[in-house]
Amino acid sequence: MMSPSDNAEHMAASVLVVDDDIGTRRSFSRLLTLERFRVYEAADLENALSIATSAVPHVVLSDVRMRTERDGLELLRRLKALHPSVEVILYTGGSQVADAVEAMRFGAHDYMDMPIDPDTIVATVKAAANKHRASVTRDDHSPATVNTDAVAVDPVTRALFERMAQFAKFDRPLLILGESGTGKEVIARAIHARSGRRKAAFVPVNCGAISDTLLESELFGHRRGSFTGAHENRRGLIEEADGGVLFLDEIGDAPPHLQVALLRFLDRGEVRRVGASTDRRVDVRVISATNQPLEENVANGRFRLDLYYRLAVTVLHVPPLRDRPLDMHELASRHLALVSTRLNKPIKGFSDEAMTRMSEYGWPGNVRELQNVVEHAAIVASGDIIAGDDLPPSLGGTRVSVDRAIWDEASEREQLISALRSTAGNHAAAAAALGISRTTLWRRLRRYGLDL
Repeated sequence: MMSPSDNAEHMAASVLVVDDDIGTRRSFSRLLTLERFRVYEAADLENALSIATSAVPHVVLSDVRMRTERDGLELLRRLKALHPSVEVILYTGGSQVADAVEAMRFGAHDYMDMPIDPDTIVATVKAAANKHRASVTRDDHSPATVNTDAVAVDPVTRALFERMAQFAKFDRPLLILGESGTGKEVIARAIHARSGRRKAAFVPVNCGAISDTLLESELFGHRRGSFTGAHENRRGLIEEADGGVLFLDEIGDAPPHLQVALLRFLDRGEVRRVGASTDRRVDVRVISATNQPLEENVANGRFRLDLYYRLAVTVLHVPPLRDRPLDMHELASRHLALVSTRLNKPIKGFSDEAMTRMSEYGWPGNVRELQNVVEHAAIVASGDIIAGDDLPPSLGGTRVSVDRAIWDEASEREQLISALRSTAGNHAAAAAALGISRTTLWRRLRRYGLDL
């Protein structure tokens, strides 16, 4: 169990427990109440939606199979349409790979098999509460919080899913490479859900967003009194992932100090809290992701060679959206259904003109950009069909040329300049167009000496 000091940061977090079995529901509720969460209970889908409408919870912990075999998945879909920031954890006594992938596609925080030990439940709910808190305070409020990336209609993506299934079987470090907005975290979560570690926590870390001053405390934790403001003992994110997966997102943006700290952890499998005198052994699978060419970064001295070899034991390349057109059609339709529900606008689909323009566009921002476009079109649409004129002016029908084979500094610098000019210097809009966070945009502008 977590210590009282670990619990303190979660006293304000609320959890809705949904299960038609009163024994399981009450057991989970008592456990989470002891851990200082505010807990609500619901016995079915309708009751859960009613509670979530009047008192929006931070985290929902729900059985998949209640009155029907898909009640939990339906609850997830509808909650994410209504409240994208709510983190949903699903569990079931008879896991199906298809259900796990669908859960990840619709934005589930985790998908677990029963029976689940109490420590795993607490750790997973705590991680979900942390993610919710980060999502509602971050600068980026784009519709990308609804994860609809994991669609495998196109043959290119089906081949990717086959490789994902292989990598899920072997408990080795994995590096996921792909452009911004291709759904690398969704893929990492789907691999975790199909792996032997699926009952343990999945803990994401944005390497580009952690400042050097907070680095050691966030990753490794600290002892009370080790520095000003350290009023209690605190576990770091690596310890939170013990037994599960540590997802190092945007590893290419990791500052040198972080690279050194990660290398030591990967070499020894141990962490030492700030102010402590002893190491703690942890068992963590590391999955990392980046949109940068790490081999080139190694060659120019921006990334450590020894760290690269430890992260890239296995490598998964995620194709950009323009290389999987069948997925684009399916993703656009699914996201339109979610957005129209959220906006309470009964929009049936896209006109031929709108779909043609979307098919001919290059999608440099990939799935995140597609989601932004669909949401924009749904808001301005006056009828029940998205017309060509409802799409943003940037989708003029001319295919954008994005040569990622020539993935060098000059092309990245030009993309930054182009995005800022097209948005009149609006950093939030430029970051959304590029499919990255404002923090990442700021770091890259500073890297290239740009002040536009």
